[in-house]
Amino acid sequence: MSAFKWQRFILIAFLAISVGAFGGFVYWGLSDFPEVRSLETITPLESSFVYSADGHILAEFYLERRNFIPHYKIPDIVKKAFISIEDQRFYSHSGVDLIGILRALYRDIMAKSIVEGGSTITQQLTKMLFLKPERNLARKVKEAIISVQIEKRYTKDEILGMYLNKAYFGARAYGIEAAAQTYFGKTVLDLSLAEAAMLAGLQRAPATYSPFKNSEKTSVRRQLVLKKMLEIGFITIDEYRRAIEEPLPTAPHNRKYEAPYFIEHLRQQLEARYGDKLYTSGLRIYSTIDYSLQMAAENALKYGIELVEKRVKPPVQAALVAVDLRDGTIKALVGGTDYWETQFNRATLALRQPGSAFKPFVYAAAMEDGMSTDDEILDEPLVFPGAKPGSTWSPKNYDNKYHGTVPLKTAIALSLNAATVRLADDIGLDKIISLARRCGIKSTLQPYMPIALGASDVTLLELTSAYGVFATGRRTDALTYSRILNREKIPIEEMHSSSEEVLPQDSVDKMKELLHAVIESGTAVKAKELKRMVYGKTGTTNDFSDAWFVGFDDNLVVGVWVGRDNHKPIGPKETGAQAALPIWMDFMKHTQ
Repeated sequence: MSAFKWQRFILIAFLAISVGAFGGFVYWGLSDFPEVRSLETITPLESSFVYSADGHILAEFYLERRNFIPHYKIPDIVKKAFISIEDQRFYSHSGVDLIGILRALYRDIMAKSIVEGGSTITQQLTKMLFLKPERNLARKVKEAIISVQIEKRYTKDEILGMYLNKAYFGARAYGIEAAAQTYFGKTVLDLSLAEAAMLAGLQRAPATYSPFKNSEKTSVRRQLVLKKMLEIGFITIDEYRRAIEEPLPTAPHNRKYEAPYFIEHLRQQLEARYGDKLYTSGLRIYSTIDYSLQMAAENALKYGIELVEKRVKPPVQAALVAVDLRDGTIKALVGGTDYWETQFNRATLALRQPGSAFKPFVYAAAMEDGMSTDDEILDEPLVFPGAKPGSTWSPKNYDNKYHGTVPLKTAIALSLNAATVRLADDIGLDKIISLARRCGIKSTLQPYMPIALGASDVTLLELTSAYGVFATGRRTDALTYSRILNREKIPIEEMHSSSEEVLPQDSVDKMKELLHAVIESGTAVKAKELKRMVYGKTGTTNDFSDAWFVGFDDNLVVGVWVGRDNHKPIGPKETGAQAALPIWMDFMKHTQ
């Protein structure tokens, strides 16, 4: 064999071995190659939203704040901002931009450092979705091949949409819509040129270019994006000049709950049912809250407590619950004066003595036992054995005055303690406790005579819901949401109220007569100012530590509690009529 042929043979063998080795390397590197079609089954973490019954956004639940937006809804100015800074040849390359790679390599060599990357938007999407953050040849080969496959399967706008929905922008904002909400408090549809440019510049290094950490770097980076948009011809010189003068955001728009006490109550219910899906599955939860009534409730409570605290030493707390009589849905719920100072929900968690607000259960048991509103009861001092051997207990009327024989209507209207305890003794505590249970009182009820005067603790929500029986005769469990949709807006759960008859209509009519007497001529006579038919009962505990008013009209049953968290007295003469009733009335003015 001649020397020439021998050299040729060696060259061919070398090339064959090299190709084989490279092919083996590629095969090894791609052995765990993902299928591009799996993009269609990827379901990114997405925030869940809670809406009021009338469509107002109340809250957003998330681990990663991400709100998907279709690519065709993303404004052109936003797309152009990202293309300008990330991938100017996006619409002309096939997933890998060889020209861009060479240009970036040249600039990096000239600068003697990495000043420009050569990855396309498609390659960046590939890294986000499929690959680990390691840097080696095998990964770069995978990245290039997957990117080309993605380009063959999807349109450019679909790829750009996936990229913008997946990208991380800092401040727990994932995706362009969440970024727009977090940084500017608006949807991506409303972003200005300057805002779009800032987000485009931010995405490469959110911590470095955050306007909340280093506004100077953010401003320089935004100006670079705008300059590139100008050079490409995406914007005019006038647009550029106006944009660079626009101020940067100074604080994130982290979503605070609307109706926060209600939302937290709802969140705990839903988390027990859905677990982590509540924060990751893009659920659309339609609550029972009426937004206008919720705002009225919060305002009434705030103003009412301001008036109380002008008379007594702060702090005083309060809570309000409004329930629809038709189906038991909660229309408004306020668990305290300021959720952001104290998250304890006094509407659902606080166990407090209801005082005279419990008395209607005594009278309802009497009506169920066949008595009428005009039947008479003796209002005179009486004595019962006390809890300790040799001790006694004697109920006292509020003003220490006694009225002799009075109709039941007068006894409840004036909230006469002695007459009510005598009535309870006549009909038996077992019947009263049984009725309270059937009305929906779930808290422990002590089977001793002081229960007739509200000595057993209850929550505002259960007491308010139970009063619904006096209005309709039926017990209906309180509902917090009506339906839940998944991310495709397909219903996955619908709630329907269930009710049970507790009182016959004859007893309901009698209870309405008794509870209206409280308004007409009793302890809640102030409520006549509403100039419409309402019913209810005041409640005040010993030493004025709890003040209540629970009442209803033809549509809503509403309960208000006022007191101090430490159970100390609110202040002298701060009764249910003085402290709680004005809040109830203020709210009821907005329900007509």
